[in-house]
Amino acid sequence: MKKADTVTFKVDPNLLEILQAMPNRSEFIRSAILNALNHVCPLCSGAGVLSPAQKTCWDKFAEHHEIKKCAETDQIQLLCNVDSN
Repeated sequence: MKKADTVTFKVDPNLLEILQAMPNRSEFIRSAILNALNHVCPLCSGAGVLSPAQKTCWDKFAEHHEIKKCAETDQIQLLCNVDSN
């Protein structure tokens, strides 16, 4: 089995203090990263910005789809406007 790699990153003093108080901060950080990766935007891959090619694809997709906020959950939904008949 390959040995796990080590990744380091900078944090501000407040976050460092919180992380140092965690009983198993490595496991917490791994779990938080994996959770965040499961919720990455499928269009921008988490960048927050669409590339020109992604924008072109989105514009074509948006011709028959719309973004609406769900009245029950207050969450954003993608709705298809194509008649299924």
